[in-house]
Amino acid sequence: MSPICSLDQMVDHLRQSGKKKKIAVAYAQDPNTIGAIAKAINEGFVEAVMIGDEQEIRSKAETEGINPDIFTIVHILNDVEATAEAVRLARENEADVVMKGLVGTDKFLKAVLNKEKGLLPPKAVMSYVCALDLPKYNKLLFVSDTAVLPYPDLNQKIEMVNYSVKMARKFGIDKPKVALISATEKPNPAFQGSVDDSIICKMADRGQIKNCIVDGPLDVFLACDPASVEIKGISTPINGEADCLIFPSLEACNSFYKGLMLFAGGELGGLIQGTTKPVVVMSRSESEKSKFYCIALSVLMAD
Repeated sequence: MSPICSLDQMVDHLRQSGKKKKIAVAYAQDPNTIGAIAKAINEGFVEAVMIGDEQEIRSKAETEGINPDIFTIVHILNDVEATAEAVRLARENEADVVMKGLVGTDKFLKAVLNKEKGLLPPKAVMSYVCALDLPKYNKLLFVSDTAVLPYPDLNQKIEMVNYSVKMARKFGIDKPKVALISATEKPNPAFQGSVDDSIICKMADRGQIKNCIVDGPLDVFLACDPASVEIKGISTPINGEADCLIFPSLEACNSFYKGLMLFAGGELGGLIQGTTKPVVVMSRSESEKSKFYCIALSVLMAD
């Protein structure tokens, strides 16, 4: 498989592969979600169970020029109950993916994380990985963690690396280059992140972290710009060609990706990682296009 270098190439790959997965959408009466799901159905890689107010779902679909009969609609008026049903379908293998609709993120994640009825295995680390499509980068860039872990510890950062590598490999990148991002490439024991990066690099050298090339700490220039590597004269196996960026905090990663979306024309697809089934969590205000890419990504990642 040749590497997939853009989100549109990912969609083409899914369309041509014939892969199709069932998505359970929690509280689905959101126009952008309805539009994104309908587009994925029309592309041929999704079946959808829309859980929520049936009248609202049908009305909003028709307003958007969408035939609501392309969906399986489960009528549940309460947002918490609708979310619980979506998670149940995934847990019992009646759906392959769970997606947040109009329900609030806190209520949605409470159902996903429920110890008895949720989708997170005991002691598993939940994290978030985004695939960024950037006009000025010649391939996709996988970044973590944009949404879940405020200040990841060593164990959580190791899992962030593993999740990012797993996603990159689904895009046909056999041995992703992973950069552990900091403000500087100089290790400093005063910063815990710098100490963690050194441990992660040694673990990768010894094969404890597999199927990737890891280096850090590195700044973004050394991670993603070969000219900066030459100018600084730094020896790094990443060589300005990173596939994955692992950030030391949610604040840093979230600001990084939002800046690229706002000022650099970036597009993204992102998923919760660590759960037994792919989980799509996006803001209720996200565009239909962004939600469509997340849906496509969830199908690519689903077993």
